[in-house]
Amino acid sequence: MAAHEARKVLRGAGEATVEVRLGSGVTVGGGAFTVIAGPCALENADQVEKAATAVKLAGAHVLRGGAFKPRTSPYSFQGLGEMGLQLLAEQGKRHRMPVVSEVMDVSQLALMLDYVDVLQIGARNMHNFSLLREVAKTNRPVVLKRGFGATLEEWLLAAEYLLDGGNDQVILCERGIRSFDNTLRNTLDLAGMAWVKERSRLPVIVDPSHSTGVRSLVIPMALAAAAAGADGIMVEVHPAPEAAMCDGPQALTPEMFGSLMQTLPALLHATGRALARPEALAAVGGASR
Repeated sequence: MAAHEARKVLRGAGEATVEVRLGSGVTVGGGAFTVIAGPCALENADQVEKAATAVKLAGAHVLRGGAFKPRTSPYSFQGLGEMGLQLLAEQGKRHRMPVVSEVMDVSQLALMLDYVDVLQIGARNMHNFSLLREVAKTNRPVVLKRGFGATLEEWLLAAEYLLDGGNDQVILCERGIRSFDNTLRNTLDLAGMAWVKERSRLPVIVDPSHSTGVRSLVIPMALAAAAAGADGIMVEVHPAPEAAMCDGPQALTPEMFGSLMQTLPALLHATGRALARPEALAAVGGASR
């Protein structure tokens, strides 16, 4: 990628990674490893409470959950909308965690800003340039997922829309791409993630849930992402994956997520890093600023 094509997103000589602040005490890109976890879709109060409690107790730093769900079939569960955002914000405040949720359309932005600390741009909207421009104006931290058919250059140029709009609080998220092999849901491109991390000044995290679609592979790929230098992971956790209304086969149980969080410190130590310290978190959540 030529520098004049994406000058804001590229790393200058000796330039450190941008440290994105998600809420008081929570950052991505500051050297420590940040974990974002929670259910794919927010389904009801009991599910959200159990998922939030489980990920907090295990040591997650940020609570995720989808209130508006982009689904391939129009007949699939589409999310709870504002009710889901309310449930997410309530649990974020209760557990002192910033919250992140996906915005699908410009018309949802004003509502989302009332409830969430971090806006997520999903893979299907990576090339929605009008949405990128409007999200940039909010100056709210953004998780930008790589489109499932996007090249690394296209991914960086999508981030450039946000930076060009005045928002440098951007986290890139590798979530797998489509390839000739359809054995797994997607192909996790860890080499691409590492390449982008070398060249971009933005922090890069990995979503091992969407990139594999297989529960048993999520933990190995999360650990591989940490070993490859990712700044964090975004993992789906559901209190009862077998009953999940969205992406149950790729969601970790609370017990599996706890095991992952117990394994990460030793691996990160071997790479000279550590988990971010959850005890340092201040009272945040629900777009509290």
